[in-house]
Order: sequence, then structure tokens, then C-alpha cells
Amino acid sequence: MPLFNDFGFTDEQKMMRQSLLKLAERALPPAKIRELDRTDGWPTEAYRALAKDGWLGLPYPTEYGGLGGGYKDIAILLETLSYHYACFGTTYMTSVIYAGLQLLHSDSEGLRQDYMVPMIKGDLYLAFALTEPQTGSDAASIKTYARADGPDYVVNGQKWFITSAHVADYLVLVVKTDPDVRPAHSGFSMLLVDTRAPGVSIKPIETMGRHTTHTNQIFFDNVRVPGRNLIGAKNGAWKALMRGLNLERMCIAACGAGNAQKAVEIAQDYATQRIQFGQPISRFQVIAHKLADMRIKAEMARLVTYRTAEMMDAGADARMETAIAKIVATDNDFECAHIGMQVMGGAGYSMEHDMQRLFRDSRLGPIGGGSNEIQRNIITKLMGL
Repeated sequence: MPLFNDFGFTDEQKMMRQSLLKLAERALPPAKIRELDRTDGWPTEAYRALAKDGWLGLPYPTEYGGLGGGYKDIAILLETLSYHYACFGTTYMTSVIYAGLQLLHSDSEGLRQDYMVPMIKGDLYLAFALTEPQTGSDAASIKTYARADGPDYVVNGQKWFITSAHVADYLVLVVKTDPDVRPAHSGFSMLLVDTRAPGVSIKPIETMGRHTTHTNQIFFDNVRVPGRNLIGAKNGAWKALMRGLNLERMCIAACGAGNAQKAVEIAQDYATQRIQFGQPISRFQVIAHKLADMRIKAEMARLVTYRTAEMMDAGADARMETAIAKIVATDNDFECAHIGMQVMGGAGYSMEHDMQRLFRDSRLGPIGGGSNEIQRNIITKLMGL
């Protein structure tokens, strides 16, 4: 673990990271990771282990069975899980961060008790559904519509690129409830939708990487949702979405930082053992400099992630910093895997070694969670440009 220093961590955070590493190594060994990647499986046993040890409650208040952790604690957890396996971090993030926290910040104690608390215990898994086929970066243009019908809502539409929806019990679904209001995002609401409800159809999307937490398309055909499953105020979802997306960027950065460190470790181990012309290839300056570049990039991903998390813990306005962290960490993650592939040559390109998986999995980072081009739009707007 070449970059896993713990400078600036509390004793509790150091213990947390060691505990999480041991859990990951025990519940999700390398052979199992390769099997899941090959078969598009889902890390059920490892996720249950996280639930059993109470980690699903890290960002939640103690009165709901949580641990009351802060943003830096979340960053440490996600960096650690993603260092072990990128999709392990995403598995956690999807239900606990993206979907579950929307329930925490809603005004419904019933939803918190009936769905959030079981989610913390590991009895329910949630997914978050915002993106649509024609509305990726332009989130304000979603078309999935929920029409009020007596005490219920009736939902019609389609969602696209929804992570882990295929294993979710419920979806936190973003819909239009007022299609005529301007600006359009003033008519957004969130509903908690049972994935087993009549009219819900979930189909996998085949992708280059992230085979474990693969993405899905979801169709809604006159799906009836109880009115009590409205999350927050009707037509008031946009503000909650913006709060959630800001945290999402920091979390994606933490995952990128973890995966980047794994790429450094794999490449360094290979280069010190691969003998060419009578010596390890790490002795050749051209390879040593590539490894140094990888370490610089991975360390920068860590630094920007933790600085951002500390700002958020302090209550500072970190909108620009979360966008910067997301760009730096995900770009550097992919570049580390890309350089690592070159260091390993044909071995890195072969399915026998893990570098090809890190390369495939890391490519999503600059695209998902608001593309890095969109993050630059956010930065320039905050700069007043």
C-alpha cells in the first residue's frame, strides 16, 4: 500500500481504515473479485459484512442506528473500499449515499423508520434514478412524469444508466410532477418506488467496465406509487438534488483516489519483479519515472479529496472544491491505470492480471456523476465567467 499514509487521521479513523481493509480482504478476496467481474455478479456477501459491522450507518445519526460520521470519515471509507475494489465503493455509495441520504433529509419520519433504518441494517438496498436517455448532463430536462391520482401517483417514463438497480429493493426516483412550471426544475419531486411494483421493468446495459455494479435502464408503465412515498415536498426536489450531487462529487473523488493507489501498487509490484536485460524493469529510468508519475497523480487525488472533505466538515462552501476534486481524482485515476498498463506491457493488457480491470473500471470516473466537462462549467460559473 504505497500511498496509504494516515497523516491527519484521528486514532479512530486509523482504526476504521484497518478494520475496513480486513473486512474487504476477508469478504471479497481477489479470486472472488475476478469471478464477479467475469460473471457480472454482485458482492452480496461483502455488502452483508459491511452491514453486519455497522458500516452502512456511518453517515447517519446515532438515533437511527448510525455512527454519526463526518465527511472525512465517508471519504476514508470510500477510498479504502475502492482501493480494494472500485465497485465495492460504488456498491456502498449507491444505496447509502445517493439514495439513503435523501430519505434522511426528507421531512417524513415514516419513510426514515420504514425504509432508511432497514437500509442501514442491510435489510433493504436502494438505488438512485435520475438520468434519462436524452437527459444526462442536462438533468433539468427529465421527462419521467408522476401524475397525481387520488392518494397515489402514477408514473410513466424511462431512466437510463442507473447503477445497481437490478439488485435494488426500492428506487429513489426523480420525476416531474408539474410539467408546465418554469423553470422546469421547479416542478421536480422524488418518490420511493418499489422495484417489484407492476409496470416496473429493469434491463441491464452492457458496459466496458464496472461489471459488478453494472448500470441499467428502467421503464415505468403506469406504475402506481403511494402518496406517502413522496420524499420531501412536492415540486421541491431540486434543492435536495443539488445538495446530494455536491456530496456525490466528493465521494466519487474518494473512490478515484483509492483505485489510483491500487494501480500504483500493482504496477510497482510488477516492475520490481519483471526481469529484462538482467535487471528489474523498475531500474530503468523510463519505467521508474512512469511509476513516479503514477504516485504523484494518486497522491494529488488523495490531497484534493481530503481537503474538500475537511472543508465540508467545517461547513464551508465547497461547491468549487468538490467539482475540482471530482475532476482531479477521476482523471488521475484513469491516467494511473493507463500508465500502469504501459508499464506492464502485454501483461497489463491480458485478462490474467488485474490492471486491465482497473483500466476499464476507472474510465467511468470522468463520465459519471456529472461529466468532468460539466464540472468545469460549474467551476467557471462560480468564478463569475
